[in-house]
Amino acid sequence: MGVGLRAGADLVKLLRAEAQHGSARQRQAIENLITGVLQGEQISDLMKRDNKFFPPLMASLVHVGEETGKIETTFLTLADHYDQQLSLRRQFVKSIIWPSIQLVLAIFVLSLVIWLMGILSPPGGGEMTDILGLGLRGESGVLKFWGYIAIVAAFLAAIYFAFVKNVGGVQNLLPVFYMIPKLGNSVRTITLARFTRTLSLALGAGLDPIRSIALGLESTDSEYYSAGAEKAKLAIRDGGQTLAGGLAATNVFPEDLLQMVEISEISGTESESIGTIANEYEERAKIAMGTLSGIATAVVWVTVAAAIIFFIFRIVSVIMVPYKEAFEGL
Repeated sequence: MGVGLRAGADLVKLLRAEAQHGSARQRQAIENLITGVLQGEQISDLMKRDNKFFPPLMASLVHVGEETGKIETTFLTLADHYDQQLSLRRQFVKSIIWPSIQLVLAIFVLSLVIWLMGILSPPGGGEMTDILGLGLRGESGVLKFWGYIAIVAAFLAAIYFAFVKNVGGVQNLLPVFYMIPKLGNSVRTITLARFTRTLSLALGAGLDPIRSIALGLESTDSEYYSAGAEKAKLAIRDGGQTLAGGLAATNVFPEDLLQMVEISEISGTESESIGTIANEYEERAKIAMGTLSGIATAVVWVTVAAAIIFFIFRIVSVIMVPYKEAFEGL
């Protein structure tokens, strides 16, 4: 969109070209934009209506771009922003592929052993010795084993979604979570990188500090941070605070970030300086993403190794039973 508009292409033609790609939901969202634009509506207003597809950040910045006549620059800036977010996500996914494969292989091997214990029988007849000690055999045993794994996965997923949806105000425990060595600091750094980049984009587009802070907090996808928007608004509007003062009023940001924002205000180049701060935090986020992937890898490896060691000792103990009984008779 940014490249096309900069080249002077017609907005509707660009949207129609975009409507040919993506999922059905995406194509429908673009078609709705086309219909609204043909009826004389602004594209930013249409985006605000479909806020489940178009993020508030995009709608707000596109609105500023329309008002200032720099909508092509807005699209190009947003493109760089979302490309950076996608790059961080791909980096994390790429780093955990191998440990995930190891985990799947471990589950497959255990499933195979359980299945074999159900279809094989010893020379003297009867059932194979339960060398795993799980009480599972054959196809039914494999299904039960997968059921146990599904229950554990569902439990972990429930914890994740409960945190994302802030069930019972669980996100208020974030300060405690941030105290966890390595893990907490890494998650916080990634969150702050997203906030500072959004804040930089909003200020650069010409939005006022109150709306810029609100968008930045909203971009964190955390009610713990978003709840601070009203405090920042009151501090700036009624308390006469500056941008740094508004951020400090939220009580969710570390001291070093507040100091950097305050220095940027003193220098009189808020937009450019916030952009520099965002760049710094994004570099930290890359390191933090590597730390998170390392922790995820370690957790998977330890889990697999512990399971292997447990079953090795279990198998050895089963094998040694006949020898132990034989020695007891001597």
